[in-house]
Amino acid sequence: MTTRPTVATARPTTKGRAVRTHTLLPGTDGIGTVRRSVLPGGLRVVTETLPTVRSATFGIWAGVGSRDETPVLNGATHYLEHLLFKGTRRRSALDISAAIDAVGGEMNAFTAKEYTCYYARVLDTDLPLAIDVVSDMLTSSVIRQEDLDAERGVVLEEIAMTEDDPGDQVHDLFTTVLLGDSPLGRPVLGTVDTVNALSRDQVARFYRKHYDPTRLVVAAAGNLDHDAVVRQVHQAFEEAGVLRDTDAVPHPPRDGSRAIRAAGRMQVLDRRTEQAHVVLGVPGLSRTDERRWALGVLNTALGGGMSSRLFQEVREKRGLAYSVYSYTSSFADCGMFGVYAGCQPRRVPEVLKICRDELHQVAEHGLTDEELHRAVGQLSGSTVLGLEDTGALMNRLGKSELCWGDQLSVDDLLANIAAVTPDEVRAVARDILGQRPSLAVIGPVKDKQAGRLQDALA
Repeated sequence: MTTRPTVATARPTTKGRAVRTHTLLPGTDGIGTVRRSVLPGGLRVVTETLPTVRSATFGIWAGVGSRDETPVLNGATHYLEHLLFKGTRRRSALDISAAIDAVGGEMNAFTAKEYTCYYARVLDTDLPLAIDVVSDMLTSSVIRQEDLDAERGVVLEEIAMTEDDPGDQVHDLFTTVLLGDSPLGRPVLGTVDTVNALSRDQVARFYRKHYDPTRLVVAAAGNLDHDAVVRQVHQAFEEAGVLRDTDAVPHPPRDGSRAIRAAGRMQVLDRRTEQAHVVLGVPGLSRTDERRWALGVLNTALGGGMSSRLFQEVREKRGLAYSVYSYTSSFADCGMFGVYAGCQPRRVPEVLKICRDELHQVAEHGLTDEELHRAVGQLSGSTVLGLEDTGALMNRLGKSELCWGDQLSVDDLLANIAAVTPDEVRAVARDILGQRPSLAVIGPVKDKQAGRLQDALA
């Protein structure tokens, strides 16, 4: 269930142009009110007002991620994220960081496969500063050659850091196993070779192409006034000269119908580590699939907490692993379901067998009533608790607008979770967990052991 806009207004701005504003979620007594405005030029601004807090988080989401890169440009989105902190026409890199540090705020960014986000969290009184600084970074980066050269070493160190953490790297490896040499299957950070080969002109063209106002979403949450935020954002973007096309409309959310046909694939990286790190998984659901609520409940029951089946069977009863859990990843047109475990290398076949047996049992018989009830409660509680700060609320606003083009209230989220039935869980378990899995392993696994692992996938 979605909540449709309740109020639509048009407010005049500079040069007689109008800002189209809707109240998406009315909130209660002004608390939690979500409003959306579209500026001339197609830039969207979405805010949630929380007058009971003293902070505000401001972010700008760009609808570009590593899946928008060609093989030659792999890593360009993440590289660009770094470079936007290096200076603009008005500010040096030190000016950018010092402005936020001076008010006790925090500023950062992250790159994913389908979007990039830049944000700052500050006191409510310093929100205009955060808007000015982050907007300046997004609209007016100079991308100097010397900055590109200096930051290349930083990005390469980040790649090396990931490769030194096999518990992190194994998820990238599994994504590649499942999605192959495709834009979604390649690493967000890029590789040493692609990062070393990126030129200033390539990155600058990528910036100009993808950081268009129609592909951006401004999101802010906290003790703020929506109209004031809209005015400040409008001023910052108009002064940068990026709102020239007044007839432009927001870019729609991604869509598609990509099918993952991977089955029984395996890749092993032989590393001298104390543990073997394993991800066993199958294709999942896209983020718009109506079955995602049932899959969320299923994932929680299988590997979402200390009472989950996998935790109980692998860790509590047998002591085979310290960390074991399941997870889902969803994209515009496909998804993944995975089970991770870190264990002694000689225990990998045993752990895999237990995980496969549990997946098979749930695919065949679904969850018990007790498991379903507990998973619904756990997922509901964690969803609400995860929205207790302005940063999390800003993330929800920005991602919802960019990926779905809509906003769900917390009550709607909880209602969708609570509405999941045993039959829906059984159906999605049969469809998802009934597939032949693929496997990624990092650890001291020799050829003979790898052969045993391949047999486990049969």
